[in-house]
Amino acid sequence: MFRYLPKILTFFFVILSQMVWAQYQIKGTIKGSRSGTYTLAHYFGSSQYINKAEAQIDNSGTLVFEGTNALPEGLYMLLSPRKQRVADFVIDSDQTFSFVTDSVNIGANMRVEGSRENELFYEYQRKVANLNAEIGVYQAQLKLRKDATGQQMLQAKINGLRNQAMEQFRAFIKTNEGSLAAKFMKASGDVELPNAPKRPDGKTDSTWLFQYYQDHFFDNIDFTDDRIVRTPFLQRRLDRYFKELIYPEPDTLKMRNDWVIDKALKGGQKELIAYCIWYLTNQSEATSYVGNESVFVHLAEKYYLGGIMPITDSTTIQGIREKVNTLKPLLVGKIMPELAVTDTTGTKRSLSEIKANYTVVVFYEPTCSHCRQAMPYLKQFYDKNKDSLGVKFYAVAIAGAPENWKKFIQEFGTGEWTNGYDYTFRINYRKDFDVVNAPTIYVLDADKKIIARRLPAEQLEGFMDFYEQKKKFVKE
Repeated sequence: MFRYLPKILTFFFVILSQMVWAQYQIKGTIKGSRSGTYTLAHYFGSSQYINKAEAQIDNSGTLVFEGTNALPEGLYMLLSPRKQRVADFVIDSDQTFSFVTDSVNIGANMRVEGSRENELFYEYQRKVANLNAEIGVYQAQLKLRKDATGQQMLQAKINGLRNQAMEQFRAFIKTNEGSLAAKFMKASGDVELPNAPKRPDGKTDSTWLFQYYQDHFFDNIDFTDDRIVRTPFLQRRLDRYFKELIYPEPDTLKMRNDWVIDKALKGGQKELIAYCIWYLTNQSEATSYVGNESVFVHLAEKYYLGGIMPITDSTTIQGIREKVNTLKPLLVGKIMPELAVTDTTGTKRSLSEIKANYTVVVFYEPTCSHCRQAMPYLKQFYDKNKDSLGVKFYAVAIAGAPENWKKFIQEFGTGEWTNGYDYTFRINYRKDFDVVNAPTIYVLDADKKIIARRLPAEQLEGFMDFYEQKKKFVKE
């Protein structure tokens, strides 16, 4: 009997190796598909995705995604050889299943076996697709109808189908509560609004309704589940909330950013906390609202430098610390740090000696194409407003030879300005004045307090009009 032992052991090790290998195995057939490499990638927010597996499709249209490590759970996309998204899959802990579809319409003709989550997901998608197709037909007819009665009839049918779609949505979430597919679908939907109270005049209190919507905007996002990071739904919510529902005023933005991050902190999920802090801090740095740098400084100090951000490295922290140290003295509302440069006569000219209602500080490079494009806007603004607004310019060449600097002044006719050059080459414009790009423009009031920074030259006129109107409104 011992002579059979090697075969038994061989069989056992084959089975064991297959069990170890099959952490995930997704077999697919795409009928009519040409050969090429398909990619399985999970969403990382709505604007990014991370590739996790590739599979070569054979002549019969078959491909297999498999690997030894389980896939991070979330919503995945199937990318064609041209890197176009053609289908989505819900990936939970059960990562062994198969699908069949065809190249005519991969998503619409998808059939999944062995994954209850994806069976639910595509069953719902088909129902909604059928309703949307009907809506599309009626909308096309609506464009052709000229009579009011016919238009009303078609619009009623469209509204009825939309109501059916909403009922399908609610029923899917309720019936499949606890499934990942239902959780993701719920996260994709909007918050349902209650009946608003009436004002004393009997009209609906729209202010109350808006406040309710603002305060409950994230109710459909499960902040206790890391997997929501690997979907497009959280980022879409964040983007819409801060772009459409929140007035872009620094103190309001700080409060609302903290409010959202606090939801993640209470959820206690490391990846979700890290994503919210990272994304909101990144957005605060990228947006160009006047004074928005203070939002970035607030988030960076509180969450990164304060040790709350759970996923980072020492290099990142040091970079953020340096950025914060540069920005803090240069925020809107702060007095502009002192600056002294030499003018064309060899005289030292300091920023503090400029007496004006407004001082526009311009850091530029004489040979920079962007600076040369911006200068006519600045010159035009100066000529128009130097007397009416009491504006003066303090223009500093941050690089290039002195000869180019002097030629630039003559070429653009800015001799009336205070023009300066650092012959000592000791000023670190990037570190001391956050001059990352040229031109960099600051606007100061009579006390040299920063009222705007990093304004594009073509927006200077509009900003000053807004600022003057705001001053008049405050006085009244």
